[in-house]
Amino acid sequence: MNFLAHAWLARHGSDIFMLGNLVADGIKGPVPAAGDDGFVQGVRFHRRMDALIDHHEVTLALRKQAPEAQRRVCGIALDIVWDHFLARLYPDDALNRRVHRVLNHHPTMIPARQTRLFEHLCRENWLEAYGDFDFTCRAIAGVGSRLSGPNRLAELTPWLEREYPLLEESFHTIWPWMQRAACEHAAALAHQ
Repeated sequence: MNFLAHAWLARHGSDIFMLGNLVADGIKGPVPAAGDDGFVQGVRFHRRMDALIDHHEVTLALRKQAPEAQRRVCGIALDIVWDHFLARLYPDDALNRRVHRVLNHHPTMIPARQTRLFEHLCRENWLEAYGDFDFTCRAIAGVGSRLSGPNRLAELTPWLEREYPLLEESFHTIWPWMQRAACEHAAALAHQ
């Protein structure tokens, strides 16, 4: 999942919990043992949600259907595609404003490798822009341009466009499941 999906699933928690969810991909290695408990729980929550969606049967089936040369990176594209469907089907200006506020109020807690990324996300209002599939495909290709070798994510765009109905159907299957899983995991965290 990408930023919007993680924000949706973390919306029940504090701003610091949400921040941990938003920046978790910028924290490499083990989750820091020290620090704000809400932030650490947010990072752990993000990682748990990623593991669940990456191993969901829908995700695995889509990755198998992707063109062979792009299968290794297909999961990255799917994460951003889920944000597209969220932005298109469930636009939430209040959530988008909250994400911007959380990022802007805690700049010292954002890993250095993500600072420019989040500046662009806020300035260009990516969370709303993901509702446009062309923007989403450009975002996917942009991620691919930062990876080594040929831009396999950009090469995946024709498949994403062709399989759009399947992707939307898959979203309608996977998103309710992810919301239930997030609620269950959040409840478990609250009882620790």
